[in-house]
Amino acid sequence: METSQRDELASFLTVLPPVDFCCVYGSTLHPNNQDKSKMVDYILGVSDPMQWHSQNLKMNSDHYASWMVHLGGARLITQVADKVGVGVHFNPFVSWNDRKLKYGVVRMNDLVQDILDWNRFYLSGRLQKPVHLLVDNLDIQEDVNSVNKRAAVSAALLLLPSKFTEEDLYAKICSLSYMGDLRMLFAEDTNKVNKIVKGQFDLFQSMYKPLLEECETKNLLRFSSAETNLVQDSSLSSSRSLVSSLPASVRSQMRKLLGEKKILSRVSREVCIGSREEAAKCMEKVIKRRVMVSSARQAVSGFLAAGAINATVYLSQKMRKAWNSRS
Repeated sequence: METSQRDELASFLTVLPPVDFCCVYGSTLHPNNQDKSKMVDYILGVSDPMQWHSQNLKMNSDHYASWMVHLGGARLITQVADKVGVGVHFNPFVSWNDRKLKYGVVRMNDLVQDILDWNRFYLSGRLQKPVHLLVDNLDIQEDVNSVNKRAAVSAALLLLPSKFTEEDLYAKICSLSYMGDLRMLFAEDTNKVNKIVKGQFDLFQSMYKPLLEECETKNLLRFSSAETNLVQDSSLSSSRSLVSSLPASVRSQMRKLLGEKKILSRVSREVCIGSREEAAKCMEKVIKRRVMVSSARQAVSGFLAAGAINATVYLSQKMRKAWNSRS
């Protein structure tokens, strides 16, 4: 991303209360994107959302749905995000410098928890794809998110055949956060994953190439000169190694689905799998369930946070894109 574009995106932060983390994501990151009509998406991490919203209401009350401002203010905004949604409050259709913006506000503790443990698989899924960092006071991208990306590679490898391309791998990583997403049924472009990967292939490569080389060092995969340029070891021992790299809460849920009798060791809490296919299906079931619940909760929370008019406009735009992708 060019310095001028970065400065333009960062300038929006000057009208908001301070944040500990900020990234921009979506089509804004496409190298050839010059379309200023598309909404720019921000994620903002703050230590205390209620305090932050209280300050922001004094500065930018027009960013919020009027009913939330008048009926409960910062407390209601935070409660809806935490109790109804998955801890993220979004303000869409914010006008700034001839652009339309959408920004989501999340508690830093919740952000870190989801990145490390996939307990909601919401923002963790977002950060498995390319984002552009504007603020990272706690080194989330370098330290915490490296664990998330490593787990994403392991999950994707479990779901892929023995031979595949680099693009196949990034598409599978990208698809993890859409498995079970209710929006994919009626309000998302069916070609979304392929468009994301093709449009940002170089960014995916810079994110994941070091982790692929790490996997090669561990003999989990190797680079080939053939058209399917990656070959992975599909043995049971390699599969177990991949499962061990998944977040603890995912492995815990897999143990429950596989049955306590299949726990290899109650001390080490390893998941004992009978076959690679069994592990892949079990993991996929766990992730789908989490994504489905989170997407449903966030959809309701987003409708309340945006207000009826904005929510209807946003949904109609999403459905139009979904319809166009199917026709």
